[in-house]
Amino acid sequence: MSGCEVTEPRLRWVLPFEAVPAEVRLLRRATAKQLGRWGMFTVVDEAELLVTELATNVIKHVGEATSATLILERRGERLRLEVHDRSPVLPSPRLAECTEECGRGLHLLAALAADWGTVVSAVGKAVWCEVSVEEGRACLRLERAVEVLENYLEAGNGPPLGGRRREVALAESAVELIAGLLHWSAAGGHDPDDILDRAQMHYEAESEAA
Repeated sequence: MSGCEVTEPRLRWVLPFEAVPAEVRLLRRATAKQLGRWGMFTVVDEAELLVTELATNVIKHVGEATSATLILERRGERLRLEVHDRSPVLPSPRLAECTEECGRGLHLLAALAADWGTVVSAVGKAVWCEVSVEEGRACLRLERAVEVLENYLEAGNGPPLGGRRREVALAESAVELIAGLLHWSAAGGHDPDDILDRAQMHYEAESEAA
């Protein structure tokens, strides 16, 4: 075709799904499998969590059994995730109390993703987010983990620590945080043992790649 610029092919994967709770776990598995085919093991954890949030938002705010579509696409040094649905209503973040189970999805999206947004389409909308897949993610992940643990430690309103005491406190915070995440996974209907097994698998894959 005349007037068309040919660029390098993009990795793109499209999966229609029905927005019901049982489909969410299947979406996570399908996402992990597809990213494995692309060799993008370092972003599997974030992608699975983001896909869970995007799909769950459709169930909660558009309606159960709604037809939707998940799209994964490699764009340069980023992986883009999109979930399309038939509702024109755009999501908006809101403040959530500590005891609320809902209202945190978009905040989690913003915290995990390098960027996110919404796009209005002819038949509804798409909510999208992007995560970085560039080299050096292991260092960035380590920095993020330290930052999370420091914030978790400070949330306990304890005095500032240094040296060996700080290392011990961060290790204890890591154990408490992991335990809390396992409680969260169980409350969401996930298998904590499965979560730990997959986390160990991704950790070992990244260690071997490094």
